[in-house]
Amino acid sequence: MNLLQPLLLASNSPRRKELLTGLGLAYTVKVKEVNEDFPDHLSPSEVAEFLASHKAEAYAQDISSEVLLTADTIVSAGGKILNKPATYAEAFEMLRLLSGTSHQVITGVCLLSKTFKHVFHDTTNVYFKSLTDAEIDYYLQEYQPYDKAGAYGIQEWIGMIGIERIEGSYFNVVGLPVQMLYTKLVELKVIA
Repeated sequence: MNLLQPLLLASNSPRRKELLTGLGLAYTVKVKEVNEDFPDHLSPSEVAEFLASHKAEAYAQDISSEVLLTADTIVSAGGKILNKPATYAEAFEMLRLLSGTSHQVITGVCLLSKTFKHVFHDTTNVYFKSLTDAEIDYYLQEYQPYDKAGAYGIQEWIGMIGIERIEGSYFNVVGLPVQMLYTKLVELKVIA
């Protein structure tokens, strides 16, 4: 794939870096601290898009010929948004909530250049088996998923033993809907 414009990834996520590298795209990483507060009245998909767009706006003055890529992944269970857990107890509570039920993982993406701004999202339904307290404790002790929305990584042990099925993009749950992103980059003539 040929990049027609330089790609700037505004994320420090090792998973997003790995996925972009897997697409065969060269990119540069630039990271800033950006407030991740959002209005309470937004739906979960609107929150994901709002946060991706909000992050992009923080970099708007920094781009010249580049296309900026920002993303935000949220977990929504029963209409409640599960952010990154701050403590073991919070992570444990999140995984108990997800246990034996389904939830949605929504990744909002913003592509921003000097000539366009394109915001979109993808949603994946994830189905967990009933998890035992011992399984949750083992996962939290061994993997410490405090940098992950919903307190889990699908690619880690808990995903291997706990996720019965998904409907939608696996990579969206990892942190970037790469198929949808690839299609948008082609449509926007960023890659050829």
